[in-house]
Order: sequence, then C-alpha cells, then structure tokens
Amino acid sequence: MQPASGETRQRLLDPVDRVSEILFGLIMAVTIVGSVSIATEGKAEVRTVLLAALGCNLAWGLVDAVMYVIRTVTERSRLKDLGACIRGADAAAGRDLIAGAVPDHIAPMVGAEELEGMRRRLLALPPDDRALLRSRDLVEAAAVFAMVVLATFPVVLPFIFVHETAPAFRLSQGITLVMLFFAGAALGRHAAHPKPIKTGIAMALFGALLIAVVKALGG
Repeated sequence: MQPASGETRQRLLDPVDRVSEILFGLIMAVTIVGSVSIATEGKAEVRTVLLAALGCNLAWGLVDAVMYVIRTVTERSRLKDLGACIRGADAAAGRDLIAGAVPDHIAPMVGAEELEGMRRRLLALPPDDRALLRSRDLVEAAAVFAMVVLATFPVVLPFIFVHETAPAFRLSQGITLVMLFFAGAALGRHAAHPKPIKTGIAMALFGALLIAVVKALGG
C-alpha cells in the first residue's frame, strides 16, 4: 500500500530497532573484550583489544545490516503478494485473507465491518509498483551497521586510558552496564512503562547475568 501524499516522513528506524542495535553492539563488544582478556590472562595490549572488538562488530554489523535488508524486502514482497491476492479474490475470500494477516493482538477488535472496510480501501488504492528494494532501505541498513560498530567504542575506551588490562576490563564492564541501563530505560519510555527506571535496571541486570555466563563458559 502506498502512503498518502502528505504523510510525514518516518524517522530513520523506529526506537526499538535503534536501541536493539546499540544493545547488540554493546553486548558483542564486551563479550569479545572479555574473551581477549581471558585468553591473554589479562595481558592483552590495547591494540589487540581494539582490533578484536572492532573487527567483531564490523563483521556482525555487516551481517546485521544485510539481514535487515533481506528481512525488509521479504516482508514487503509478502505484503505485495497478499495485496494482489486480495484484489483478485471475491469479497468473502478477501476478508478472510485480511483477517489472516491481522496481528493476533488486534484480531479480537476487528469484525466483519472493519475487514470489509479495509478490503474496500485496499481496492480503491492504485497498485504499488515500486521496487521491493528502495534507497531508504540501504540508508537504514547503513544506520544499523553504524550503530553496531559505534557501540564498540565506549566499551574499549578504558583500555586506551587504563594501562593494566584487568582494571580496564572491569571499567569496561561498568560502562557497558550503565549504557544498558539507559537503553533499557529508553525502551521502557517507548513502551509507556510507568516506571522506565525499572526496565533500565532489568536491562542492566540482564547484561550483568550475560557477562557472568560468558565468563563462566570461558568466553
């Protein structure tokens, strides 16, 4: 379906996507830094830590960006095919197709009248002949890549300013937990949670647990 001509342009990625990519980058970076510290018995050089963390997040940022494009194109293709099927079906079959595509949490609020209204509005729209892959998708994929990579730097900064690896790693973990707290609080505000601080604390605790599990597994 095509957006209305006066529709406000959406922000680049939604808040959940943005925060999720930052969280992913943070957790990957602190995991790799921990692995390097353990493997070198706390004697890793700054260059080794930087290259390991940055190299990992460059690789996973690229994978995440490519998967974002694939997921977007796949979903857009599915919806385009669904629209074509609805256009070619009779009224009853069209309503059934729309009902099957409605999210589970919205389905109880959608009756026959609403389904028929959606079917008629779809039929009134011109077919969407735009390409499945669009320039905005590539910009968003680049943003995904950038967020994963940029999340590396706060984690590795302690290794630049603290000469001993063990204290630097502890400081790195502390910075990660603080950033996880703020990211969790941001998700809580987006979800209209009455106390987003609780979601921030929960996210920080989750990060601490994850770090402990990684260390216990020797990674």
